[in-house]
Amino acid sequence: MLLEVKTKKSTDSFSEVIALPYYEGIVDSDISFPVKEVEYMVKNLLSEEEFLGKYNEIQSFRLARKDNPKKVVLLGLGNKEELDLEKLRKVFAKAIKEAIEFKAKNIDIYPIRDNKQLSLSEITRAMTEGVILGSYKFDKYIKDKKENPINNIYLVGENADEIVDINKGTEEGNILSKATILARDMVNEPANVLTPAKLAAIAEKTGKENGFEVEVLKEDKIRELGMEAFLAVGRASENRPRLVVMRYFGDKKNKKNIIGLVGKGLTYDSGGLCVKPKNGMVNMKSDMGGAASVIGAIEAIAKRQLKVNIVAVVAACENSINGNAYRTGDIIGSMAGKTIFIGSTDAEGRLTLADAIHYIIEKENATKVLDIATLTGGAVVTLGSSATVVVSNDDEFYKALEEASKVTGEKVWRMPHFEEYKELLKSNVADLTNSAGNPQAITAALFVGEFVQDKPWIHMDIAGTAFTSKSSEYIAEGGTGVGVRTIYQMVKEISK
Repeated sequence: MLLEVKTKKSTDSFSEVIALPYYEGIVDSDISFPVKEVEYMVKNLLSEEEFLGKYNEIQSFRLARKDNPKKVVLLGLGNKEELDLEKLRKVFAKAIKEAIEFKAKNIDIYPIRDNKQLSLSEITRAMTEGVILGSYKFDKYIKDKKENPINNIYLVGENADEIVDINKGTEEGNILSKATILARDMVNEPANVLTPAKLAAIAEKTGKENGFEVEVLKEDKIRELGMEAFLAVGRASENRPRLVVMRYFGDKKNKKNIIGLVGKGLTYDSGGLCVKPKNGMVNMKSDMGGAASVIGAIEAIAKRQLKVNIVAVVAACENSINGNAYRTGDIIGSMAGKTIFIGSTDAEGRLTLADAIHYIIEKENATKVLDIATLTGGAVVTLGSSATVVVSNDDEFYKALEEASKVTGEKVWRMPHFEEYKELLKSNVADLTNSAGNPQAITAALFVGEFVQDKPWIHMDIAGTAFTSKSSEYIAEGGTGVGVRTIYQMVKEISK
């Protein structure tokens, strides 16, 4: 069951668990709560220095009473001036996990109100994202799974004006959390389930539910378009390719302004004839993380009815092996008419992106393009799992992404694109080589950039951030859904 955060008045009856956030340095005179047993316990913990309000500190206790609340979770916010939205997400993700340990069915969460840096709607959006994403786990294939006992999560407002602001935050937070969870679920599905056809079907279902158009092109139509690079990658698999085109027009008066989103959609990557080792292949179901991100992002954009025009494209296929597989040394064509020397069959994502980007510019008239892809191991080497590698040809466009990332907590870092790096893309026998060598994350991005024409362009390499083997506050092991909230936030700001 997908949780949703709701709003309630402070005069409503209590839930069995309440969560109370406090800044570091709080004193007795600041503590006031209608239930005197709660007020007494908080003051006692402060006086005994068992709870000080330090960032990420958590203290919980039970009350010996028949009426609600029966359990209390205290949350440390740290220094008031240093509090930001990402810290809020992490703190309240811990709160929901503590409530789950309590086996609570319902929880009341009290927002902070006295922060001059952040509005109440911003605060409650971050809180909502923290509690919903913090309670996520992918366990659909486990028979004896531990069910989440929580049925209702409430943010508590003191008055009518507060309720309005809280509702703004929870509405946006609920939509973004749902879209992120859609992306996480897609990445976590095994490749025998999430084939190119299944990915396309999920996009179609999401479009019907959220009000955007979805067109799915099969192999014959893809061939008619001349997408030779895309078809070369997918031709060895029994699960045939799909080109998924999603259209949302929320600004009909400015139809010529279209932001194009392109997501890498390799539902499985064996490496092709340059086959990956076992350990490098086991999680290659996640190689469609970029596709999941753009599907999640356009869902949120459409659900929020942003005044903007978006076209999203996914070239979905598998990179597999048989006698018909494309080979190293091959020279293949592309929709743009450029020829490509295949230096590695495991440098396949950039080939699918090349055709998808040319398509979105030529056939869908995109005026700006953002592509997002689990593209290179070089991105992991460069920035690890804490930040996404970005290459962009447009300062203003990149600035919009960077500002959005500060809101969402999904870190990005822009890499250089010197002319010397572009020289590495040249081939003696074709227009380009798909395997230009180091610096790998940059040369791979610049290969993709050869197909963006003169459009403002952002490339996000999420190879290090799309999938994790270690859980943290609001990120569970597996697919992270990275990019969904940041792309949404960027588009939201551009739409203004």
